[in-house]
Amino acid sequence: MTPPKLFNIKVQSAKRARTTLEGMFLQELARDEILERLDAVNRSFSAIAIVTGHPKIWASALPNATIIPDDDVLDLETASYDLVIHAITLHHCNDPVGQVVQCSRGLRPDGLFLAGCFGGQTLTELRAALSVAETDLRGGLSPRVSPMAEIRELGTILQRAGLALPVADSLKIPTSYRDIFHLMRDLRAMGETNIMNARAMGLTPRALFERAQKIYAVEYSNSDGRLTCTFELVFLSGWAPDASQPKPLKPGSVSKTLQQALNEVKNSSNN
Repeated sequence: MTPPKLFNIKVQSAKRARTTLEGMFLQELARDEILERLDAVNRSFSAIAIVTGHPKIWASALPNATIIPDDDVLDLETASYDLVIHAITLHHCNDPVGQVVQCSRGLRPDGLFLAGCFGGQTLTELRAALSVAETDLRGGLSPRVSPMAEIRELGTILQRAGLALPVADSLKIPTSYRDIFHLMRDLRAMGETNIMNARAMGLTPRALFERAQKIYAVEYSNSDGRLTCTFELVFLSGWAPDASQPKPLKPGSVSKTLQQALNEVKNSSNN
């Protein structure tokens, strides 16, 4: 039985078509962070694939890379790349585990997988303000902000995909806005508004946003009276398994206890 899809890909495409160059500032920041992590790897890559819904921001960064649309089934050739980058779309995938598994299969042995996506702390203030406002006005809730996975959940995906040496880290980006309407304008410009199938259809009453604005201003404003807003970027990395990679010691193979090792260090420093 096929599980229901959380996100509407047709709606996502329509929203991406309305993005603006100015709205890509967070995607560009995430791109630069991924490139910095790539620079720290003592390796050159000759066969690169980038899975992205925003190919323009990667055009000058890695011009020789193969751009792969972030469809449910990725157009990746098996064992053909030494680097696969999943760029800022994993948080809106209906099957994020399947996406990483497909990327893993596209890697050659000892190939590198890198990914960046929005994490669970993203838009927590907006989510809370809209939830309280809708409860006050309607006595119930509908999904207004897409759910995003926590870093621990995303890190687990690397292991489930069979990648070696998995690493997950995050970067929180504090921002501020004049009001909730300017925040939503930026979300539209970057193509990150709600694309859930379960979202409320039709126009949202302005009264809901006005109520959310008041709640937001009371609960999450800074000393300048601007609304604080958190974005979290999570970055993932892992390697396709290869015999040349370091292996953890087998259980029971340690020849001395931690206390014995500490005593040896202490004795050597006293001599």
